[in-house]
Amino acid sequence: MTAPTVAPAAGWAPELRQAGEARFAEVGFPTTRHEEWRFTPVQRIAQGTFAEPVAAAADPAALAPYLFGQGSWPQVVFVNGRYDAARSSLAGLPAGVTVSSLQDAWLAGTDVVRAQLGRHATPAETPFTALNAARLHDGAFVHVPAGVALPQPVHLVYVTTAEAAGAQVMPRTLVVVGREGRAALVESYVSLAPGATYFVNPVTEVVTAEGCWVEHVRLQRESEAAYHVGFTSVDQARDSHYRSFTLAVGGAIARHDLVVRLQGTNTETLMYGLYLARGEQLVDNHTTIHHQQPACRSWEVYKGVLDGRSRGVFNGKIYVTPEAQKTDAKQTNRALLLSPDAKVDTKPQLEIFADDVKCTHGATVGYLDNVTRFYLQSRGIPAALATRMLTYAFCAEVVEEIAIEPVRAEVDRLVRERIGGLGA
Repeated sequence: MTAPTVAPAAGWAPELRQAGEARFAEVGFPTTRHEEWRFTPVQRIAQGTFAEPVAAAADPAALAPYLFGQGSWPQVVFVNGRYDAARSSLAGLPAGVTVSSLQDAWLAGTDVVRAQLGRHATPAETPFTALNAARLHDGAFVHVPAGVALPQPVHLVYVTTAEAAGAQVMPRTLVVVGREGRAALVESYVSLAPGATYFVNPVTEVVTAEGCWVEHVRLQRESEAAYHVGFTSVDQARDSHYRSFTLAVGGAIARHDLVVRLQGTNTETLMYGLYLARGEQLVDNHTTIHHQQPACRSWEVYKGVLDGRSRGVFNGKIYVTPEAQKTDAKQTNRALLLSPDAKVDTKPQLEIFADDVKCTHGATVGYLDNVTRFYLQSRGIPAALATRMLTYAFCAEVVEEIAIEPVRAEVDRLVRERIGGLGA
């Protein structure tokens, strides 16, 4: 895969594109010799030849199972990286709220986009953020002004179809929430071609002002033959609350980097994650929390279930600067192996430069408890059902943390289906 050569649209983020192209030309793809990528073999992506995506329309019937809110939620749909106005619905937004195509907002001269795009997830973050910037095509823009609360979640839907086979898709999302604003967002990556091989490299920037509240759910349901490398950057101002949940069930190789910077006092971050891997899948979650100011709190729980010959990776970092006294940070990572051939690499990482803090971390990897399973069997529950029940209970702890009820119900359904059709 060579350096970008795609010409940018006239007037459409030329500086960001040029910076991305220059950075990617300088660093290229990472290898397993790089510490941050030593468990993520991206050679198959680097050695692949991925074309520009072909324009296509998403079949409404095929897309319907991936939508929420029974049509009442604002939703922005992108098919193979291109905005699909016919499938999008923006009715019912409060006055002053903007939900649109990112390219359209830039070309319209929107001040918030011009000021914020590329300032938080820069091309220098990773080789893949550089590649995204260089080949930027389109994406979603959400702006909630100060003092406004969204009555319904906004659903950002990035869809790949059979026409995306062999293609690369580089979507970008920019979310800006003003002072004391409230917003709930669902960011979905779905495939209507389950066996297709393609490469999706999304970047999301979330900017929260003072006193705002943001709920952010990220659902990754790509083809299990696809490659998905995502990056999310969150910058929080004082007194703000950011709550995230990430689900990963798709992709042959699926990685997500979530970087949160607590840049003001009395800031709170809650991060939950779940991944379900099988076959030869590799799922990699890298999280980084920067505690930069005093009296801030972070809570992180990530869980994984692995079957077959799948592999999981978790690298969780917490940085506490000297200024960040009274920090309260907790991190937990747990992985459940359903097969002797499954493997997990987990690395909790704390770097603390303040002396008045409460910081803890824990990581466990193991199999189901045979004593508990035997107890269930002694009560007349078949062995296979007992295994599914215990696996579901393991997942339910984080699924229950999804505050948006329709999304929580869908994730619960996916978990039950994935672990063997356990009935409700």
